[in-house]
Amino acid sequence: MGWCDDPKSEKYNKLINYPFNHNSEKLYRTDNIYDIIVVLNFNMNPIKKNKGSAIFIHVAKKKFSPTKGCVAIKKNELKKLLENINHKSIVKII
Repeated sequence: MGWCDDPKSEKYNKLINYPFNHNSEKLYRTDNIYDIIVVLNFNMNPIKKNKGSAIFIHVAKKKFSPTKGCVAIKKNELKKLLENINHKSIVKII
């Protein structure tokens, strides 16, 4: 599985399956940062091409190195977050 970040695709800013003929980010990684992913409702309804795609909350790397526009937190903190949110929750990033 992956996430399409190619504005030329009809699947832009959506979950996709491979094989896939456009640019995308693979959601399987050996560094395990995508073991748990929360997809934030950014540019989702409606999706506007070239306005950005996929802001995730995901597992942080050990040294909290920068992400490419996502939010990364410790795995145990992400699990706690999941216990307290649902599809109607509003996540504020400040």
